[in-house]
Amino acid sequence: MKRNHLHLVFQDILQGFSSWRIWLLLGWRDINLRYRRSTLGPFWITLSMATMIYSMGFLYGKLFEIDLSVYYPYIATGMVTWTFISTLINDLVEALSKASGFIKQIKLPYTIYILRVLTSNFIVFLHNFLAIIPILLFFNTGITLLLIFVLLLNILLLLICCFCYGFIFSLLGTRFQDIKPIIGSVLQICFLLTPILWMPQMLPERFNYLASANPFYQLVNLIRDPLIGQMPSLFTYGYISLMILGGFIVMIFLLWRTRHRIAFWL
Repeated sequence: MKRNHLHLVFQDILQGFSSWRIWLLLGWRDINLRYRRSTLGPFWITLSMATMIYSMGFLYGKLFEIDLSVYYPYIATGMVTWTFISTLINDLVEALSKASGFIKQIKLPYTIYILRVLTSNFIVFLHNFLAIIPILLFFNTGITLLLIFVLLLNILLLLICCFCYGFIFSLLGTRFQDIKPIIGSVLQICFLLTPILWMPQMLPERFNYLASANPFYQLVNLIRDPLIGQMPSLFTYGYISLMILGGFIVMIFLLWRTRHRIAFWL
């Protein structure tokens, strides 16, 4: 019986990915519903992101006395990536509970609802990415074709990691209603502890490990490093690989134990 449950878990994931038309349509529909009465649509987010990046970049660059040609690309790429990750985590906590209407009426793989949220947030991420292109071009961060290829690979790694942990958060959020406010509070603290507005070099040397051990810092580095003309370190890739492996194992375990109970929790 337990082996059969494990087979259903992998079947759910495979069928969910193969049903790409459904989760792409649902993700795009979520974007349309969110901005259906807006003239600019999701570009309001792009405008808001650009205003925040340009104002905060100038302010904190002057406060920290850092060359703006270095700090602007650093904070811009960090803010866009952090916004994507934090918003995605908050939305994924409710991915299954908000899809309760579908789950109670239609038998579809649970994976579809995770990919739905991932799709809509990734579309917003692409819109926000437009806000930092002028900065990258103006300050000439040294992006090459190789770094663009590395960036695309790193985006894939980031999405895989977000999928694994997103499934975990969604299962926990479905079972325990207090998870969302807890995660929201933790993310606020993590934002301050993660080198987004500040640089690791600002820490005393004996505290550098606080930045290196921060999972959010390593996730941000996947996107930020290629955009500022650097190759991510082997430590970053090793760290992310372990995160993905650990997240995948926990995801499979939780699905194996709880998949048959999800509909009763909603």
